[in-house]
Amino acid sequence: MSDDFDSERFPDNYYRGLIVRLDRNRGRGLVRSQTGREIRFQFPYVEVIGAPPGGSFSGIDMIQEGDEVGFDVGWTSSGLRVTRLKPLSSRRPRENP
Repeated sequence: MSDDFDSERFPDNYYRGLIVRLDRNRGRGLVRSQTGREIRFQFPYVEVIGAPPGGSFSGIDMIQEGDEVGFDVGWTSSGLRVTRLKPLSSRRPRENP
C-alpha cells in the first residue's frame, strides 16, 4: 500500500483554501478550496486555530477576505461546513478604530 499523503498539499493535515467572503457583522464566511469548491462557515461553530478562547466570534479578527487558510470540514444537517480555520500567515489581529 502506498502512502498518498502530500504534506505540501495538506499542511498540518488541513485542506488549503482562500477566504472569499467574510461578513464580520453576522459572523459568516465562505472558503474556496484549491479544487474550486466553496464551503460555508459560521461563528461560533468554527474554531480559529490560535485564537484566544471566549466570545461568540472568537478569532474573527485573525482572518480577512483574501487570506490563505488551512481548513477542516464536517457534515451538519445543513450540509458540508468548515469546522476549523488555521490562518497560514502570521497576521496581527485587526484593530478596531
